Amino acid sequence: MATARASRFLLLFCRSCRSLRGPQSRAFAALVPGVSQVDNRSDFLGKKPHRKHPGILHLPHVHLPQALTDAAQLLLLERPKRSVEKQVQALTNYLWSRHLPVEPEELQRRAAYLEKKFLEKQDSTQTEEKLREAVLHALRKTTYHWQELSYNEELSLIYMAARLDGGFAAVFRAFHEIQARIPEFQPQTLMDFGSGTGSVAWAAHSTWGQSLREYVCVDRSAAMLGLAEKLLKGGSESGKPCIPGVFFRQFLPVSPKVQFDVVVSAFALSELPSRADRTEVLQNLWRKTSHFLVLVENGTKAGHRLLMDARNLILGDKEKSPLDLRPSFVFAPCPHELPCPQLNAAKSLACSFSQAYQPIPFHWNKKPKEETFSMVILARGSPKEANRWPRITQPVLKRPRHVHCHLCCPDGHMQHAVVTARRHGRDLYRCARVSSWGDLLPVISPSEFPPPSPAEEPPES
Repeated sequence: MATARASRFLLLFCRSCRSLRGPQSRAFAALVPGVSQVDNRSDFLGKKPHRKHPGILHLPHVHLPQALTDAAQLLLLERPKRSVEKQVQALTNYLWSRHLPVEPEELQRRAAYLEKKFLEKQDSTQTEEKLREAVLHALRKTTYHWQELSYNEELSLIYMAARLDGGFAAVFRAFHEIQARIPEFQPQTLMDFGSGTGSVAWAAHSTWGQSLREYVCVDRSAAMLGLAEKLLKGGSESGKPCIPGVFFRQFLPVSPKVQFDVVVSAFALSELPSRADRTEVLQNLWRKTSHFLVLVENGTKAGHRLLMDARNLILGDKEKSPLDLRPSFVFAPCPHELPCPQLNAAKSLACSFSQAYQPIPFHWNKKPKEETFSMVILARGSPKEANRWPRITQPVLKRPRHVHCHLCCPDGHMQHAVVTARRHGRDLYRCARVSSWGDLLPVISPSEFPPPSPAEEPPES
C-alpha cells in the first residue's frame, strides 16, 4: 500500500510532461528534484477529473442530520423567540472573543514590572499599602478576566442554539479528513471529552456509522449531559435513541488499559483554567488514544496557539505508555512535525479553516453560515503513512492564466506559489485552480516553486 502511494507521488505530474518542451522541462525538473524521466503512460488522476484530484478535502454545505435538527427545534419550541435570539448572540460573541486565562507566573511578572515602574515615579509620602493598591488597580485594568462557565439547564439550551450546528460542521470536516485520506480506517470506539450537546457523536455517526459501536461522551456538566441525551432521543426523555451505543459520563475512564480508536476534544481545552490542567488532560487523552486524537478549537489566534501548544506537548512527550509504544505524528493539517511557521512569522496568523453549513432553521438563523475553526489531528504510527503534500492555508486567488496559493510545506516553511500552465504543466495548474482553502496540493516538492516576480507577466496557458 505504502509503495503504491509513493509511486503515485513520484509520478504525480506525468500527464503534464507530454506538453513540456525546452525551458518548460527545466521548470518541471525543478519541481521534482531527483526525477529526470517521467513515465508518460501513467496517470495520477486515473479517470477522475481535475476537480476531484487526490488532495481535494473541502466539503460543500454541511447539513445536520434531520433527527438532530428536529430535536433541537422541539426543545426550543416554548422559549420566547426574542429573548433566545439576544442570548444566543451574546453568548456567541462572548465565546468568539474569549482568551485563555493568564497564568500565575505571568501575573507575577506583570505585577513586578508595574511595581518597579511605580517605584520610579513614587512620591516620597506614598506608603507600601498605597503602592500595592496602585499595582492591583493597574493589573485589573490590563489583565483579561477569565471566568469559568457553569452550564445549568438554561445556559445549556442557549449554547445548543448558538453552537450545535457550527460545532457539528467543524468536527464533521475534521472526521472527513481522516475518512477521505484513509478510507479503509473503520473505528469501532470513540471518546468525546467535553462532549457538551453531543455534536461529536452525531458527526462521528454520520461519518462512520456502519462501524462505530461505542461512543463515550464525557462532560462534567450534568445539565449538558441531560440535554445531549434528550437530543439523542428526539427531544424527549423517554424516546428511543437515534444512535445506539452512546454512553454519558461525568469523568474520564480511570483504567489506563482502556483505549479508543478515536479520541476527540472539541472546543473543550479552552474551558480549562490553567496550562497545568490542559497538560494533564492532554496526556490522559493521548494515553487513551489508539489511532487518532482530534483537537478542534475556535479559528482565532488564541485557539490556534492553544492547539500548537497541545501539538508540541504530544510530539515532545518522551514518556511512552508501557501499553502503547507507537510514536506520535501530525496527521493534519501540518505536513510536518516542525515548529508552526504561522506562529514564527513576523506577523503571526491563526492557522484556521472554514466550513460552510446549513444552520438549524430557527427564525434568526435561516441563511447558510461559515464556521471558522482550527484543528490538529495527531496519530500513532509513522509519518510515512500519511501524505506529505503541502496544505493550502488561505483562500486560493484565481487570476487569468495563473493561480496564487499560500502553502504550508513539508520543510516547515510557508510558500507563496504562483502556478501557471506554462511553467508547471496543465495538470498541476488545473488542480491548483479547482483547489480551495484547506485542501492539499498534490506536488512533491513545493518549496522548489520559484518566487513570484512583480515584473513578470503571467504566461499564457
